Amino acid sequence: MPCLNLSTNVNLEGVDTSSILSEATSTVATLIGKPESYVMIVLKGSVPISFGGTEQEAAYGELVSIGGLNPDVNKKLSAAIAAILETKLSVPKTRFFLKFYDTKGSNFGWNGTTF
Repeated sequence: MPCLNLSTNVNLEGVDTSSILSEATSTVATLIGKPESYVMIVLKGSVPISFGGTEQEAAYGELVSIGGLNPDVNKKLSAAIAAILETKLSVPKTRFFLKFYDTKGSNFGWNGTTF
């Protein structure tokens, strides 16, 4: 059930968002060790963001997972997602924050119940 929420101030009109979603899904599933069928990626564009006092390209993300996260995995996820955003949306790695949440199954709802 990993869920990656990404917000960026980049306008996504004309951007191949499907390739971003697909690559992010595969990356999260592989690094966390969960099936792709449980991974959700949310990508929001044109979100007003100021980073370091400027509104140049930037992004913020939050990744929630029931297990699978640890300091080593988090570093790999941060690098991989930053690379996707830099390649696909021209968001520099230095203008991207990613917050990690390792949660209990009882804190996450799915299919009318919780994990």
